Amino acid sequence: MKILSIESSCDETAAAVVEDGRRVLSNVVASQVEEHKLYGGVVPEIASRRHCEAINGVVKKALDDAGVSLDEIDALAVTYAPGLIGALLVGVNFAKGLSLAAGLPLVPVHHLRSHIASNYISHKELEPPFLCLVVSGGHSHIVEVKDYTDMKVIGKTRDDAAGEAFDKAARTMGMPYPGGIHLDRAAEDGDPLSFRLPHPRVEGAPYDFSFSGLKTAVINLIHNASQKGSTLPVNDLSASFRKAVVDSLTDNFIRAAEDLGYKTLVLAGGVSANSLLRRRISEECDKRGWRCYYPPIELCGDNGAMVGAQGYYEYLAGNIAGTDLNARATMTIE
Repeated sequence: MKILSIESSCDETAAAVVEDGRRVLSNVVASQVEEHKLYGGVVPEIASRRHCEAINGVVKKALDDAGVSLDEIDALAVTYAPGLIGALLVGVNFAKGLSLAAGLPLVPVHHLRSHIASNYISHKELEPPFLCLVVSGGHSHIVEVKDYTDMKVIGKTRDDAAGEAFDKAARTMGMPYPGGIHLDRAAEDGDPLSFRLPHPRVEGAPYDFSFSGLKTAVINLIHNASQKGSTLPVNDLSASFRKAVVDSLTDNFIRAAEDLGYKTLVLAGGVSANSLLRRRISEECDKRGWRCYYPPIELCGDNGAMVGAQGYYEYLAGNIAGTDLNARATMTIE
């Protein structure tokens, strides 16, 4: 079964053709990163306009790269939630129009479910059930994946997401957007024990995260040093901050796996590209004889292939939408 999938939840216009949920025939991404660098972050109105300009060409290229025509496509999958509402509406309305014109079933796909599904592409043997840590710019969740379309959130951030904390700390250190990537690189050359930073815990919720206090602590360090006319060693501060975030993510994730009896752990989302997080989770799983999976770097960010992978399983579950499908800025993965 061949699915044409569309992703436009933030600042990447993406489309792909995926066969049977696991085989990627094409994967096209038009990124807006260079433009949003001018503003230090994504400007929603600009993102929406660029999606309008790019989506037709991106979808056509996805079909061309896959060597298939629209007549050979069996279904359309589209990200409809969560994300920037204007950006989502571009993808959803394009998909609805194409579905109506081509007579193809329309499959609505949750963005975070797609990130989890990116692992099905790179690890053909991976099947539910497993425990997944989904970490991105807007989300930090520990999710029980009981089946391909049956999921339960058992832990989440109470304030900032891990990716958001990385980006804001990096921006304060003077790094360009997207800051998390640059902070990760700088941290590789720093001493993670140089600065003592808080490791927040949520009272009564052992699997939940809180990163706003940690983010504020590092920003205050930088501002206080600036007021005194001094500078801090960026590599060391990056390493210390990265360690604090990764410690929190790892500790809660491993605790949840032990408590719930999971021995297959999965990483997903943009922050799953973080080099220290990958190393730490792999090490903890190796110690316990558990299996650990994470997507290749090229599938960590937003892309159409992951939407097609999850769309296949949503289709099998009978999750088909009509022309009344609407975008949703927020929606639980459950």
